[in-house]
Amino acid sequence: MTFTTFPRQCAALLWVVVLAAPTAAQPRPTTSLPANSPFLGGVPQGTASSEPLTLTVGEAIRRGLEHNLAVLTSEQGVDRARGARRIALSQLLPNISAGVAEARQVRNLAVFGFPLGDSFPSIVGPFNTFDARLYASQSIFDLSALKETRAEAHNVEAARLSSRSAREIVILVTANLYLQALASNARADSARAQLETATALHTQALDLKQSGIIAGIDVVRAEVRQSTERQRATAAENEFQKAKLQLARVIGLPLGQAFTLTTAVPDLPTPDMTVEQAVERAYRTRPDYLAALERVRAAEDRRQAVVSDALPSVHVTADYGAIGLTPASARSTFTVTGAVNVPIFQGGRRQGRLLEADADLRARRAEAEDLHAEVYYDVRTAFLDLQAIGEELQVATRARQLANQQLTQSRDRFAAGVASNIEVIQAQEAVALASEQYISALYGFSVAKGVLAQSLGTAEEAAAKYLGGGN
Repeated sequence: MTFTTFPRQCAALLWVVVLAAPTAAQPRPTTSLPANSPFLGGVPQGTASSEPLTLTVGEAIRRGLEHNLAVLTSEQGVDRARGARRIALSQLLPNISAGVAEARQVRNLAVFGFPLGDSFPSIVGPFNTFDARLYASQSIFDLSALKETRAEAHNVEAARLSSRSAREIVILVTANLYLQALASNARADSARAQLETATALHTQALDLKQSGIIAGIDVVRAEVRQSTERQRATAAENEFQKAKLQLARVIGLPLGQAFTLTTAVPDLPTPDMTVEQAVERAYRTRPDYLAALERVRAAEDRRQAVVSDALPSVHVTADYGAIGLTPASARSTFTVTGAVNVPIFQGGRRQGRLLEADADLRARRAEAEDLHAEVYYDVRTAFLDLQAIGEELQVATRARQLANQQLTQSRDRFAAGVASNIEVIQAQEAVALASEQYISALYGFSVAKGVLAQSLGTAEEAAAKYLGGGN
C-alpha cells in the first residue's frame, strides 16, 4: 500500500513556524485597566430572565454605554460642571428676594442720640412694626465675575468632551471583552476538537495493538495525550465562562442572567488614510485632547478673573415695600443704591490667588502638551500594530493549514504501521499551537482596528455604523 507522505522539509518548517510563534508574535494592542477602574464596573439593571439572552457585539456596546460605571460617573461630572457654571453666572444676573416681618418693640431713645430731658420718657413702646419688602441687586460691571463665568463655561465643555472620551473607552473595553470571550470560546472549541481527536487516536491505538501492529507503549502514549487534552478542554471552558462573567459585569447585565454570544462580528474597515492624515484627524476629533484644550482655556480665564479682581466693580441694590405699625397702615417706601467698589488692599489675598492660578495654568498647559504627544504616538503605534498583526494573521492562517495536513498524514502513517504515534502526538501539538496562534492573531487584528478607531476619536461613530452600537 502506497501513502503520500508529508515532506519532512515541510514538517520541519511547520515546527519552526509554530514553535517560534509565541516568541516572535507581535505584542498585542493593550486595553488593560487597573482592577478597580470604573471602566471595568457596571450598574446592573432589571431582573434576570429565564430565557438566555442572545448578545451581539452591538447590543453589548449599547448596554455598556447605558450601564457602565465610568459612563455614568462622567455624566454626573457634566452635571456638576453645569452646576458650577450656574453658580458663577448668578453673580452677573439679578438676585431678587422678598421678606415680610412684623415685630413688637420697646426702644430706648437715648441710645440713638435723643436725650430729651427728664420731662420726656426715654423709653418708647411697646409698639408694632410691619414691613413687607422686595430686595434686588444687580451687577452692572464686574469683569472678574464675567471671566469666572467664562471659565466655568469652558469647564462644562471639557466635562462633555471627557464624557465622550469615556464613552469611546467603554466601547473599546466592551468590544475587547466581547472579542476575548469569542476567542476563549474558539479556544474551548479547539480544545474539545483536540480531545475528540485524541480519543479517536486512543481507540485506534487499542485496535492496532490487538491486531499486533503496534506495541503497548503507543497505547500508553495515546492515553496520556487523551488525558492532557481533557485537561486543556476543561481549562479552556473555564476561561470562556470567566470571560463571559467579566463582560456581563462591564455592561451591567442583571445578576445571574444567562446569555450566549453571536460568532458573527462585522469586520471594521481599515481607515483609508496615511499616518500623517490620521494624526491630523485625531487632533481634530480626539475628545480627551479637545477636553484638555478646554481646560487650558478655563485656566486662562480664571487667571484673568483673578487679575480683574483688582479693578473697580459697579453694583446696584434696591428695595421696595410697605412699612407701618400695622398692615393696614403700612405705606410704600423704597431705596435705590448704586455703589462702586474699588479694591485697595486685601492682605495679599489676590496675590495668593494669582499664584494658584498661574500654577494651575501651567499644569493644564503641560497636560495638553502631553496629550498632544500621546495622540501622535497612539496613532502611529496603532498603525504599526495593525500592519504587523495583519501579517501575523496571514502566517498563522497558513501555519494552521499546514498543521492540519501534517496531522492527517501522520494518522495515515500510524494506521499503516509505518510510524509510531510519537509523530501523531507531535502533529497534534502542532495543530494545538497553530490554532492558538491563529485565534490570538485574529483577536489581536480585530482589537488593533478598535484601538486605531479609539486613537482617532471615532470609536462611537464606527460602532454605530458597523456594529449597531452607540448613538
